[in-house]
Amino acid sequence: MADKAELKRKYKQTLTSMGIYIIKNIVNGKILIGKSKNIPGRINRHKFELEHGSENIRDLQKDYNQVGLSNFSFEMLDQLEPKEDPAYNYTDDLTVLLELWLEKLQPFEDRGYNKK
Repeated sequence: MADKAELKRKYKQTLTSMGIYIIKNIVNGKILIGKSKNIPGRINRHKFELEHGSENIRDLQKDYNQVGLSNFSFEMLDQLEPKEDPAYNYTDDLTVLLELWLEKLQPFEDRGYNKK
């Protein structure tokens, strides 16, 4: 049977990348900053929604329709490190981290797709 340290190590390895992501329109420089407990999954969802015309962020969808996928970049901006406690709730940490990045990059109005 595995010891506690081994179980913790395995738990941390099974977590998906969580934190802050950025979607950037390479043509006009506008950005979207978002948070997720599963960044790869969230980025895939954005791509799927954009491709199928169902992205909820209308300006992002409009720009995507004009310039296409190849003119957007999708990246992780900041990652949360997993805690020892498997029951830890990362929601508040993600919210604070998102607020810090929104303050720093100001992705609003002409600069981005986020709403104040």
